[in-house]
Amino acid sequence: MAAEMETSTGGAIQQEPLTEGMEAAVESKGPHKLQRKWTFWFDYQSKPKQGAAWGSSLRNVYTFDTVEEFWSLYDQVFKPSKLQANADFHLFKTGIEPKWEDPECANGGKWSVTVGSKPQLDTMWLETLMALIGEQFIEGEEICGVVASVRQRQDKLALWTRTASNEAVQTSIGRKWKEIIDCNDKIVYSFHDDARKEKSNRGGRYNV
Repeated sequence: MAAEMETSTGGAIQQEPLTEGMEAAVESKGPHKLQRKWTFWFDYQSKPKQGAAWGSSLRNVYTFDTVEEFWSLYDQVFKPSKLQANADFHLFKTGIEPKWEDPECANGGKWSVTVGSKPQLDTMWLETLMALIGEQFIEGEEICGVVASVRQRQDKLALWTRTASNEAVQTSIGRKWKEIIDCNDKIVYSFHDDARKEKSNRGGRYNV
């Protein structure tokens, strides 16, 4: 029988299905440890100051490694629908900064999906977070983290990975992510290096 976890939303108790990694943690006693540590980051820059480096407003908010900490943080703070425009939430493996310059991200890229509504954004974000901390991706070591970006015209989610040149691995991750977030639209993968060089590649390098 698949394990479930009770969470409180608006006074009602809901049952959240657990991933295999989270289920194993729940079956143990005491704080339910995750396989690795994860860190939430926040970024907001409405009008970037002239000369300011990208990411200068990026803030490390909280590092956690238990199921209990995750649900407490998500329920209280980390829902993208609560953000104002031009703000980002990030969840990355601890030790990796959500910047192109980070050694783990330097040769990587990202899968991106546009989101049509705030409820959909929250749902896709949560499903992705649970998949990451529950180690649902076979190529888990290849993943750096995920970013939720709230913008005036359309919101986005981006899944960052380490080795952009490995097309087979990236397309496998992309297909799995689409399944996790229940997305039927085509999603595209772009290289961080293209963005750094301001190289136009609007169609992305890969798509699934």
